[in-house]
Formats: sequence, C-alpha cells, structure tokens
Amino acid sequence: MEFQIIWFVLWAVLWAVYFMLDGFVLGTGMLYHYLTRNDREKQVLINAVGPVWNGNEVWLITAGGATFAAFPKTYALMFSYLYSALLLLLFSLIIRGVSLEFRGKINNDSWKKAWDAGILVGSALPALLLGVAFGNIFSGLPMDGTGYHGSLLSLLNPYGLLTGILFVLLFLVHGSLYVCVKTEDDLCTKSAATADKLWSAELLIAVTFLIATAFATKLYDNYMSTPLLLAVPLIAVAALLGIKIFLVKGKPLMAFASSCITIVMVVFTGVVGLFPNLIPSSIDPGHSLTIFNSSSSSYTLKIMTVVALVFVPIVVAYKIWVYRIFRSTVTVEDVMKNERAY
Repeated sequence: MEFQIIWFVLWAVLWAVYFMLDGFVLGTGMLYHYLTRNDREKQVLINAVGPVWNGNEVWLITAGGATFAAFPKTYALMFSYLYSALLLLLFSLIIRGVSLEFRGKINNDSWKKAWDAGILVGSALPALLLGVAFGNIFSGLPMDGTGYHGSLLSLLNPYGLLTGILFVLLFLVHGSLYVCVKTEDDLCTKSAATADKLWSAELLIAVTFLIATAFATKLYDNYMSTPLLLAVPLIAVAALLGIKIFLVKGKPLMAFASSCITIVMVVFTGVVGLFPNLIPSSIDPGHSLTIFNSSSSSYTLKIMTVVALVFVPIVVAYKIWVYRIFRSTVTVEDVMKNERAY
C-alpha cells in the first residue's frame, strides 16, 4: 500500500512540474503575436524558449510513462475513453514543436506566417485541452462496468470548460512573466503590463473555479475530513496574490516564481482532493479507478521506486544545469547578430 501512495505522490509531482515548466512555453506561444511588433521580436520570443521547450516536454512523457507503469489500468482506460481528446492534444503538441523548429528555416513571409499560426494553435489548444481533461477527471467520468458513456463533446461541459479557461489563464500569466524575465526594454515592459492585466481575469476565474468545484466535484471531501490539508489551496491563493504584489513592486522574477508556485499548488489542490481516486466515476463510485484497484504489483512498484530514486535526481540536475547555462536575457541585438552571422 505504501508504494501505491508513493507513486500517487510522484504522479502528482510529475504533472505539476510539467505544467510549471511547459506552462510558460505554452503561454509564450499564445502571446506570441500580441507581444511582438516585428519579425525580430518574434524571433526573440522563440530564442527565449528554444533551448528549453523540448526538455520541458520530457516531464509530460515521464508523467505518461509513470501512469502506464504504476497504474496500467488507469492508463489503458484513460487512453481508451479519452482517445479523441488525447489525440488532439498530441497533434497540437506536434504542431507546436514543428512550428518552433521550422519557422526560421526559410526567409519567406508566407512560410513564417504559416508556422506562426502553428505556434499559436499548438500552444492554445494544449492549454485548453489539458484543463478540460483535468476538469473532467476532477468531476468524474460517466463510466461503469460496461464502459464509458461519454463522448468528445460531453467533455466540453461547463465545469470542464471552466477548468480549461483557468489553465489557459494560468499559462498566459506564466508565459508573460517568463517573457519579461528573459527579455529587455519594450518587450519586457509590455509583457509585464500584459501579465498585470491578465492577472485580474485569472483571479476572477480562480475564484469561480473554487466555488464551482464545491458543486461539480467531491474534491473538498478530503479537505473537510482532514483540515490540515487546507494548507495546499491556501498556499496556492497566497502565491496567486504574490504575483500581483511583486508585479506592483517591479520584481518580475519574484512574480514568475510566485506563478510557478501557483501552478504547482493548483495541481496539488486537485490531486489531494482526488485521493485515492485517479479517475472517479460520476455514475457509480464503486467503478472509480483508484490507486489501489488499478496499480501494478508491489514488486513492480518497488523496482520503479528504486529506479526513480536514481534517475529523477539526474534529470533534475540536468534541467537545473540547462536553465543555468541559458539564464541570460535574449535581445533584438542578439537576433541581429545571428542574422549577420548567416
């Protein structure tokens, strides 16, 4: 039983880290057209995320792999029941990656505009779909012993869409703060002002989400039975308010750090409320997928734990090294130097 709980916690951490890291890339992609005035500024934004975006997606692959290895039944049914939605998510992530890499290969306006559209779609659609998916998991899927009784359109219910909008706004604010930290002058000023404007919408949707969660889900049951757990959503609220405070003080790096904490704690808030469920059933709780009825054997989980203890610190150390190497800001002058070099 202890290994099932350990892997539930690791599963939550992997998803939270993915959203924290790839969230600012998705946010940057969604703001790509709005923040920039010309082709060089667009290239600045691409260069700001270029060294890290593909490494960030490793956490998504790891989260999926952990689900497959630790909770194979959940993985199998999730990819069966949500096949269309997950396929759309996969295609949109592919479009985003290809667009970032291919845009600068040919110096042609039509070529660049096509890939610019790919960056926008490939950033906005995953953000929305991930939020919708988790919103439906929080509220429960219509499944029983005979299978899944929903469709792609049924996932677009009010609570699912509300969660999708929350994720989009979380990533928009996160991305605009990242751009401010990684750029200078006009781009930094505009991105900070954009983050300030979007923060108000983020706060409104976050409050609406917390209220709607009480009616659409059973996430609060764990918090009511163990009040100490309320520290998790309270930290999320404090971090969200911290974004505004640091923006007002003109400290974008601290505001970005607060945004990181906000995203991580929002994910933890949902996961803590889910425990011990992985996918609750909205029809019959007896058919919910939990960490106990969908996990691998104790022996498998034990081996996976040893492997994780060895390799996860290596991955974390590598990511820290990468971010340290590419910690400097990106400027239009850097882009111009690269143009002259070619």
